[in-house]
Amino acid sequence: MGTDEYRRVRVLWPDHLNLARGKYLPYRLAERGTRHCLTVFSLEYDRDMSPVPGTGFLEGMPDMYCHFDMSEIRPGWEDGVGVVIGDLERNGEPVPLAPRTVLRNAVSAWESMGFKPKVGIELEAYVMEPDPDGGWRPYNAPGSMVYGTGVRTDPAGVVQAIDETADRLGFRVESINGEFDMGQFELTLEFDDAMACADEVFLFRTMAMEVAAQKGHLLTFMPRPIPEYGGNGLHVNLSLEDSSGNNAMVDLSTPDGLSAIAKFCIAGQLHHMSAMAALCAPTANSYKRLLPGQISGYWKNWGHDHRSATVRVNLERDASTRLENRMPDGAASTHSAIAAVLTASRLGVEASLPCPDPETGDALETACTEEHTPDHLGAAIEALQADEKFTDAIGPEMVAQYIAIKEAEWAKYLAANGSWEETIGAFTEWEKQTYLPYL
Repeated sequence: MGTDEYRRVRVLWPDHLNLARGKYLPYRLAERGTRHCLTVFSLEYDRDMSPVPGTGFLEGMPDMYCHFDMSEIRPGWEDGVGVVIGDLERNGEPVPLAPRTVLRNAVSAWESMGFKPKVGIELEAYVMEPDPDGGWRPYNAPGSMVYGTGVRTDPAGVVQAIDETADRLGFRVESINGEFDMGQFELTLEFDDAMACADEVFLFRTMAMEVAAQKGHLLTFMPRPIPEYGGNGLHVNLSLEDSSGNNAMVDLSTPDGLSAIAKFCIAGQLHHMSAMAALCAPTANSYKRLLPGQISGYWKNWGHDHRSATVRVNLERDASTRLENRMPDGAASTHSAIAAVLTASRLGVEASLPCPDPETGDALETACTEEHTPDHLGAAIEALQADEKFTDAIGPEMVAQYIAIKEAEWAKYLAANGSWEETIGAFTEWEKQTYLPYL
């Protein structure tokens, strides 16, 4: 389909809650762009609004402008509808609260140092089916298995439909397979420049959730929607391309083949790990995944080909060498999570932070360190507030807005559920109502 054949253009942009906001525009008017209310950045999942910094709540709730390049419109998954991701501006300047702005700034900082960040994303998600009470229950796939494929792993063809749609629309899917638990799937997209990768994941995620909905199922990327099962991660794989086009993570003259810059990046990710958690594990439910023994990026450690380490380094020493941060989860904005990894890594390089020794233990219940991710969302918010270097580097305006939103969310969780310790092993009604429909 040529672009002039689209009836409508669906203009989308990622927000602070990892939701796809946007508008439908007739194709004949699309080149004008569109406007949205800046105060959408004060919204919580329950649609409560308050005077969040930077959102114009008490200044008349002003507009921001969403613009895009018409050449970037691509086929959507709705008949006759093209889709495109827009950038947000106000008064001719990028909106600092927007995840794409935050990521673009993080990429630019690396480019000013002579490096191009390359990123690959591994997504995990559960398919859920309707229950008789109008809610959702785990997908009934009794023949599913780890690395499962085929009809026994996906009896209703939900993931098959997602895969077929992705292929038809040109998404660069690298692999799809059953994950550890029944109804859980891993969906991996190919490496690309950081922004291109984040945009691709954002659109793929939106498409996948809507295709599942069309088949009467729920696809959820929530960190841990089923307490008896494992969690859903969003693993961020990072490499750096130098000015010669080589992978800057590799130095074959060192004993383990990793360059000094790779070690500094690892050190930065671990040093700023607690602050990163607020962006990479952004919900109360996130910390029901980040527990010892969950293979989820809990410990402040790294390791060679070690899945229980937070930063896992693959064994190959070539163009594929990468640092895989396993802490981010499926509730995180892909743009914000990548920006957090890039920023922490860069701070490690700029400060020449010493890299600890790699993990040698099992890192399940115990590890070579006693330090780990924050215990809950409230502690993660405090860690983000306390890490001035990280907040200044990633964007103080965004951090101020984000903290206000997340403090309100955490307060509502506690008000609805009581103490954290009493509910850490449960999937509460509040989580079902607040998170499950959207994540």
